[in-house]
Amino acid sequence: MSIVSARQGDLLRLSTLFVRTLREDPADAEVASHRLLVRAGYIRRAAPGIYTWLPLGLRVLAKVEAIVREEMDAIGAQEVHFPALLPREPYEATGRWTEYGPNLFRLQDRKQADYLLAPTHEEMFTLLVKDLYSSYKDLPLSLYQIQTKYRDEARPRAGLIRGREFIMKDSYSFDVDDAGLDASYAKHRAAYQRIFDRLGFEYVIVSAHAGAMGGSRSEEFLAKSEIGEDTYVECLACGYAANVEAARTPVPEAVPFDDAPAAHVEDTPGTPTIDSLVDVLNERFGRADRPWQAADTLKNVLFRLTFPDGSTEGIAIGVPGDREVDVKRMEAAFYPAEFAPFGEEDFAAHPTLAKGYIGPGALGEESASKVRYLIDPRVVDGTSWVTGADEAGKHVIGLVAGRDFTADGTIEVAEVRPGDPCPNGDGVLTTARGIEMGHVFQLGRKFAEALDLKVLDVNGKAVTVTMGSYGVGVTRAVAAVAEGNHDAKGLAWPAHVAPAHVHLVATGKGTEVFEAAEKVAAGLVAEGVEVIYDDRPKVSPGVKFADAELLGVPLVVVVGRGLADGMVEVRPRAGEPEQLPVGGVVAHVVQRVEDLLA
Repeated sequence: MSIVSARQGDLLRLSTLFVRTLREDPADAEVASHRLLVRAGYIRRAAPGIYTWLPLGLRVLAKVEAIVREEMDAIGAQEVHFPALLPREPYEATGRWTEYGPNLFRLQDRKQADYLLAPTHEEMFTLLVKDLYSSYKDLPLSLYQIQTKYRDEARPRAGLIRGREFIMKDSYSFDVDDAGLDASYAKHRAAYQRIFDRLGFEYVIVSAHAGAMGGSRSEEFLAKSEIGEDTYVECLACGYAANVEAARTPVPEAVPFDDAPAAHVEDTPGTPTIDSLVDVLNERFGRADRPWQAADTLKNVLFRLTFPDGSTEGIAIGVPGDREVDVKRMEAAFYPAEFAPFGEEDFAAHPTLAKGYIGPGALGEESASKVRYLIDPRVVDGTSWVTGADEAGKHVIGLVAGRDFTADGTIEVAEVRPGDPCPNGDGVLTTARGIEMGHVFQLGRKFAEALDLKVLDVNGKAVTVTMGSYGVGVTRAVAAVAEGNHDAKGLAWPAHVAPAHVHLVATGKGTEVFEAAEKVAAGLVAEGVEVIYDDRPKVSPGVKFADAELLGVPLVVVVGRGLADGMVEVRPRAGEPEQLPVGGVVAHVVQRVEDLLA
């Protein structure tokens, strides 16, 4: 049986289909996928970050879900379905009722019991397995669901790419030991590669920050896109790739400092910025070997962390002066705390800190300020720096790390730039942007410990189960496919996810055109081909062709003027047309669809 004939063909008539195409872009559309999905009648905005799915959109969504299901089932994962409305208690037990902060939709029932709209379901999966399984013989186990999630995004954007309500495939593996987790992780990772290969967009797998999920290993699958919110780095020499939040900085070798000159404080009035400091250094304290540069300075940036419980902490980040602190990396490093630069009230509460001239001497948990001090990995022992002298208008020159100051720890939050050395030692890093489509974690025992998920091992001893977590953004996948498959005229769906295989257009006023088109449509459907048939009798050819280009079905068949000579036009959505005898068009199109689906 052929690929096409094995399918259930169907026919959608534009004269009755619930769709209205738009000629103008929606006012709130920021990216191509959002603009075209609305204009083509796939989705409609219901509220900020919330969308209604129309018939054509649902067909695409269903095909994406089917691909995900097929690949999950193929690795032995079993599908379940949880409610979206969940009680507070499991999330309280893991700390995420508080950690999620304002991103969580919270509500109460008529008895004032607390509930939430689930942003994710780790707790529920864990409790379900705990309820039903108790022996190592029950494991390994992988469960998944395709279900709606809710997050109260502060700034929903880009249509389906970042919304408040979205559909996600989340799956979880349960194993007795770490070796089992490694095997489950590898199966899911390979399944994700097959899923994204089938969806038809270019993607990259990058190391990722585990964030709130925790665990020993984390990778993201990013659809390559200039409008993506995620920046990643890649080394073309060795293949290293990482989300910028997880990118590693090569740590220089420590430098001997036994013979290093003593540090000395100098007057540097009017130098609250790195640029102004470098200018003064070169004017008044010139070096014999080369000019002073921003990279010779140590910039100490202060932030106030605010934790979900309302408590706060002051923190200082020391980075080379030619680098900025990356907001995304900060968010990942300090989640779930929120952060903001020190303001006047913060400085007033820390009188030992000289704004604009802060040095390591006034920082650290053992200092009078009690401000925790973390430094960039490049600030290794023996490196010499120009930095604040903790007095207005003064800097210290030749302050040596490890000799003159130490920090409370290191942190990777400085910006990563193209041309930075690869942490593996070969080549340099390039940067690009992508849309997060999937994320796989080795969770370990975090949730199992919090919820007391244990089984008896082969020796009859209770052991804590180790878990993996694996997510795919299903609605986001629709947007990512659209983002990577369009042109100036509209969408251009890959055949595996298109709402139909063929867009049949009847153009003309005579009944013979519509009669011939009906026969072609019936013949295609009988062979298992999905057809959108533009049978609208009083719509101009120009409008019909524009709609065909906007809707983006892979093959367009036109029954029109050529019918007088017994010919029908067939063309790919964005390719050159060819003329075929009407009697052979069905067989030809079926073969074309077969080739597209192969």
